[in-house]
Amino acid sequence: MNNINKPLMVLFLTVFTTICNAQTTKMNWLNMPKQWKTGKNSVTMTVEPSTDFWRITHYGFIRDSGPFYYREVAGDFEATVKITGQYKELFHQAGLMIRTDNKNWIKTGIEYVDGVQNVSAVVTHNTSDWSVAPRNDSPKSIWLNLLRKGDFVQIKYSFDGVKFDMLRLAYFQPNVKVQIGMVAAAPGKLKFDALFENFTVKPVK
Repeated sequence: MNNINKPLMVLFLTVFTTICNAQTTKMNWLNMPKQWKTGKNSVTMTVEPSTDFWRITHYGFIRDSGPFYYREVAGDFEATVKITGQYKELFHQAGLMIRTDNKNWIKTGIEYVDGVQNVSAVVTHNTSDWSVAPRNDSPKSIWLNLLRKGDFVQIKYSFDGVKFDMLRLAYFQPNVKVQIGMVAAAPGKLKFDALFENFTVKPVK
């Protein structure tokens, strides 16, 4: 070890760290939409119709077809994003998703029901359940905060980016690498546009 060129070793470690960081922050698509673009700290997508995420419960079908723009993360973390959607039709939706595979995932955000934007969460472990916080208005944007720690996921939401309320605390498998990112769906016949801003993922202890 004493014979190792120290400047060369420092260079190697720097390059190695850079590559590792690039891998952990790389974004990938599941079901890439036909129209999408990235800006400074933003992602805009046009969500195509007949897309959804759901498994079995109540409806009897399985859907895994919505656009999901994600990165892979190991360990505990906190993810945040601001979302502005041009919702038009029943069940238009946009939010965050944490996922290990097509049978284990949680999606949360806005779901358009009865003409208003409801705050929604779907927790899926082979079969899906759905919970909502009903609204009587349609705020311009929603801020989401998803904390993954140990064996749970905590979901909080805000309409001003300052005051956050808890929506859901749910089990999620610990000690596995997950996909975390921006998700949307349009189960009906109409497409819509969704804007995601300031998506961040930070490790927590």
